[in-house]
Amino acid sequence: MMNRDNPVWLITGCSTGFGRELAKLILARGWRAVVTARDPETVADLARGHGDRALLLSLDVTSRTQISAAVAQTKERFGRIDALVNNAGYGYLAAIEEGEDEAIRALFQTNVFGLIDMTKAVLPLMRAQRSGLVVNVSSIGGLSSFAATGYYHGTKYAVEGLSESLALEVKPLGIDVLIVEPGPFRTNWAGPSMKQSSTRIEAYAATAGERRKQTEARSGSQAGDPVRGAQAIIDAALSDTPPLRLLLGKMALELARKKLTSMRKDFDSWESTTLAADFPEGG
Repeated sequence: MMNRDNPVWLITGCSTGFGRELAKLILARGWRAVVTARDPETVADLARGHGDRALLLSLDVTSRTQISAAVAQTKERFGRIDALVNNAGYGYLAAIEEGEDEAIRALFQTNVFGLIDMTKAVLPLMRAQRSGLVVNVSSIGGLSSFAATGYYHGTKYAVEGLSESLALEVKPLGIDVLIVEPGPFRTNWAGPSMKQSSTRIEAYAATAGERRKQTEARSGSQAGDPVRGAQAIIDAALSDTPPLRLLLGKMALELARKKLTSMRKDFDSWESTTLAADFPEGG
C-alpha cells in the first residue's frame, strides 16, 4: 500500500498528457513529486511555487544511466519513493507488414524495456520501506486491438502481462500494482507524439490506412479529460484496496466489456474441442 503521509511520487514522461496533469495535482495537494522529462525545460513551470517539494530531473527511460541517477537523486532529496508512475511512452501507426524495424525496436525500448528498467531500479527502495505503489500506464489498447496499432498493442499487452506477475510477486512485500487503461484522451498521443511508418501498402488502405486517418482526425476532440483521468489515478492510489486494473473513460469501459464478451463466445463455442485436447480422465 502507498504511504499517505506526504508521499513521494516519481513520474516519468511529464512534458505532456497524464504525466503533466498528475504532477500538477500531486504538487497542488502539498505532496512531493519528482517531475521528469527528457528535456526538463518542458516541465520547469510545474515546479514554480512548490519549493523543495518538486524535484525536476532529466530522464530518458531508455537510458539506464539516467534511470539510476534519477532514483539516486530522489533518494538523496526525499529519502523514499512511495509511488512510481511509469507513464513515458508513445504510439506508432503502421500495418504489421508496414512496420519498420528500427522504429518498432525503439517503440518497445521505451514502452516496455524503459518501464521494466524503471521498475527494477525503484523496487529495492520500496521493498526496504515495505510499502509502495507501482502505476503502469497501459491503455485500453492493452486489452483490445485495432488495425494500424498492432505494434503499440504489442507493447501494452506486454505491460499488462508483466504487471500481473509483478502484482503477485510484490503484494506480500507491501507493494501494490495499478494498471491504468485509458481510452481516447485529449493528450498528444494521437497528435505530436504519434509516430508512423513511411511505408504504405495499398492492400491495407481500407484497414490500417483508414484507421490512420481516423486516429489523426480524432486528435484534440477525444472524450477523455487528462485532468479528470489523473485525479482518478490518485483516487485509486488512495484506496485501501487499489484495483489491479483501472479503466479510464466510457469508451475504455465499452471496449473492455466487448472484448470480454468476444472471448467468452470463443471459449464457450469451442469448449468441447478445448477439453478434448487433454488425455482422457484416468488415462
